[in-house]
Amino acid sequence: QVQLVESGGGLVQPGGSLRLSCSTSGFTFSNYGMSWLRQAPGKGLEWVSSITRLNEPTYASSVKGRFTISRDNSKNTLYLQMNDLKSEDTAVYYCNKEKVRGQGIQVIVSS
Repeated sequence: QVQLVESGGGLVQPGGSLRLSCSTSGFTFSNYGMSWLRQAPGKGLEWVSSITRLNEPTYASSVKGRFTISRDNSKNTLYLQMNDLKSEDTAVYYCNKEKVRGQGIQVIVSS
């Protein structure tokens, strides 16, 4: 079955960087577009970024210019490079394929 496992989260100071990874299995990764979603404390699920199977990225306006989504089809892995992090980026981040999400990874931006 489809499995999505996020890693790379943690605590970072404002202005810092993190790279999230999503290791996938159970499907042909290169055939699918993938997304990152996030849920901040007390808020609903928010779309962050997507990448098509042809490597075309799109971003929410709140992260555009700071976050970069990428994929490595040889490793069946999705990435999210997050730079210039702000306190409002604090959330649980989820890797997403269609209706399937990973377990999520916590990102806390705080001094």
